[in-house]
Amino acid sequence: MWDPQVPALVGAGYQVVRCDFRGFGASPMPDRPYNNAEDVLALLDTLGIERAALIASSGGGRVALELAARWPERTGALALLCTALVGHEPSAELEAFGDREDALIESGDIAGATDLNVDAWVGPEADAEVRELVRRMQRNAFDVQLAAEEEFGQVRVETDPATIKAPALLVSGDHDFADFRSIAVHLTGRLANARHVELSWAGHLPNLERPDEVNALLVGFLRETHPVG
Repeated sequence: MWDPQVPALVGAGYQVVRCDFRGFGASPMPDRPYNNAEDVLALLDTLGIERAALIASSGGGRVALELAARWPERTGALALLCTALVGHEPSAELEAFGDREDALIESGDIAGATDLNVDAWVGPEADAEVRELVRRMQRNAFDVQLAAEEEFGQVRVETDPATIKAPALLVSGDHDFADFRSIAVHLTGRLANARHVELSWAGHLPNLERPDEVNALLVGFLRETHPVG
């Protein structure tokens, strides 16, 4: 999902590292409880990266916030697109989406659950190619997760966003669930150094919907807050 960002970030002089969370992309589900933030930290350690700017979307933003709070010395900046947040109470609309997704999966209609996600998360600016990409990624995630013999929950550590000192950019989209704008506004007030940008044209995946515009936003933010060494 970050393919459109890599050339722009590399062209601006940054080293770019991407990872699959467990159960996504090419990473299978684990055989024990796990923590995504600890996985990301282990990857940075393996690569010898002492400090990084974290760019994340949706549930990945929740992971980035945990990492930044638990290991502040490792986080140079945060750019969070339509981020989720531990402890957020979902709206009736978002809860209804989750209930419908669960019902489709339980009935064995994985194609229907995939289409439901595409319709829910992809904004009006996305073309047919982007919608098909999201469809493939979502179906792959379902297939990987449903293939697990036993389901182990992700261990989430409660943290206080107010302890995060790294500069942060919070992005939300007008065509997304209202939850994610509310989270962005909340975090802007809680984080020590944050600003909120609302995109009138965006759904939940602005980096795919208008990559050039989001790339310019990200590069501008990083140049101000996490300059190339």
